[in-house]
Amino acid sequence: MKRSELLKILVKNGCSFLEEGSNHEHWINAEGKKFYVPRHQGKEISTPTVHKILKQAGIK
Repeated sequence: MKRSELLKILVKNGCSFLEEGSNHEHWINAEGKKFYVPRHQGKEISTPTVHKILKQAGIK
């Protein structure tokens, strides 16, 4: 999945950008739980990583 597609899913489900890290962005879900999204511009994010991010964000 492309990073832009993942970010659209996160925003649609109530997650918001918190701050930038060195290689990752810090995001927060609606309940206040923090999680990280890698910045791989132009690259696909692997399926296991996408599933992990969605689980941490509380999205099924």
